Amino acid sequence: MNTSTLPDNAAIAVFVLCFLATIVLGSTVRLWRPLLMRRKAAAHHTEGEEWGLGGREFGAWVTWFLVGGDFYTAYTVIAVPALVYSTGGFGFFALPYTIIVYPFIFAVMPRLWTIARDGGHATAADIVRARFGSRTLEMAVALSGLIAVLPYIALQLIGIRTVIEALGFTGMLPLLIAFFSLAGYTWLGGLHAPALTAFIKDVMIYIAVLAAVIIVPIHLGGYGAMFHTAAQHLPDAPGGHILGQGQIVPYATLALSSAFAAFLYPHTLTGILAAKSADTIRQNAVFLPIYTIVLGLIALLGLMAHAAGIVTTSSSQVVPQLFLAIFPSWFAGFCFAAIAVGALVPASVMAIGAANLIMHNILPHRADSVTGSRIAGFAVKVGALGCVVFLNAKFAIDLQLLGGVIILQTFPALIMGLLPLRLPARALITGWVIGSVSGLALCWMDGLKPVHPIAFAGFSASVSTGLLALGINMTATFALAAAMRLATGASPAPLPRQEGARR
Repeated sequence: MNTSTLPDNAAIAVFVLCFLATIVLGSTVRLWRPLLMRRKAAAHHTEGEEWGLGGREFGAWVTWFLVGGDFYTAYTVIAVPALVYSTGGFGFFALPYTIIVYPFIFAVMPRLWTIARDGGHATAADIVRARFGSRTLEMAVALSGLIAVLPYIALQLIGIRTVIEALGFTGMLPLLIAFFSLAGYTWLGGLHAPALTAFIKDVMIYIAVLAAVIIVPIHLGGYGAMFHTAAQHLPDAPGGHILGQGQIVPYATLALSSAFAAFLYPHTLTGILAAKSADTIRQNAVFLPIYTIVLGLIALLGLMAHAAGIVTTSSSQVVPQLFLAIFPSWFAGFCFAAIAVGALVPASVMAIGAANLIMHNILPHRADSVTGSRIAGFAVKVGALGCVVFLNAKFAIDLQLLGGVIILQTFPALIMGLLPLRLPARALITGWVIGSVSGLALCWMDGLKPVHPIAFAGFSASVSTGLLALGINMTATFALAAAMRLATGASPAPLPRQEGARR
């Protein structure tokens, strides 16, 4: 099927109307939010905390849409179907990862929220410094979060750029539109903008996805015919299996490493810390898996594209071209707006989470400066723009997985720091350095691929680079901690405890 036909003006008009309306609503949230809220934010919240954490007052419903909004992003709607289109079943690794992660949230995140609330902490680096009393370790965690979120925001910019390109715009214009729309939306609205417009984003995504999974198979002759046609275009797996022999270990390790990394990112942790109670987080951990059903349906779009005869040299264009081929032009424009808003909302939270790290940890004592936070958030988006321009990833999803390699190196300090273990800060810093350097070096050697081939005792497989680097990190951390204990002949001194006991 020839997919070069451009949409008509109806698609462009619907896209502009829906996308611009969301930006305006988010940017003017300070004006209309008091009309929807029963009360204003508590007076003891500073203006900086209000901009960066929403005053820590989000209830179950707002947290549901905020966390779901910054967890299910252009990664979900653009990158996952693109990977399924290119590799088949391997692209479905995102489903088990989003199932594994929720028990982790239920068990760990309420405690992190309690520690943060009692200590007045706004970032993971704040929590780590309070726990270990180390400014160096605080900087290590802050820098990891900042660097890791840049390629993740870049993925969102690619998502917005992709649908604008599908509307017929070329060159740098789509990327610049994506950048400045994100910049204005975040600068003016703060965290309240994505929190209170995430509902719009989810409704639009649900409409687009439900229409796709109902109408597209009907157009293609049913799901059976769709799967049969798609199978003829995908790489053959021996024995009729969904995964090839060399894909099983990468599939499993990518799912596991992605689950460990998901809520270490500054944006997902920001959504957690903005909740008003630990029970709010537990409730969301129980009900957020509903989003995984939608993710599975979205992943099927990659197979539907094959069945619809979509042929494109850019895997990121798979979903937009599918919508153009099947839907009326005006509805394709609506779906494009849903994808763009689905990237705008989480990208805003990502930029705010990174700005919190800069203002609270990298440039301390400036946390209450809203102007400083806005400038920091803008600088983060400029860095993400650089990732889009200079990082040549084969698949858009590789950018998110690259961020995972970096953020996973904070796992020992942030998550294991909650355990009774008394690991010295020096050992954690050493492990962080070795793990980060190893992970980034392997990614560079492999051309930004998220897996690295290993061979040991006759066994060979490709393993998640992030999980491999985390293993190196933890090995170095425990080895140095043991060496320090042997050298001193005693257990390390107890660490300062900042958890508090209130709920």
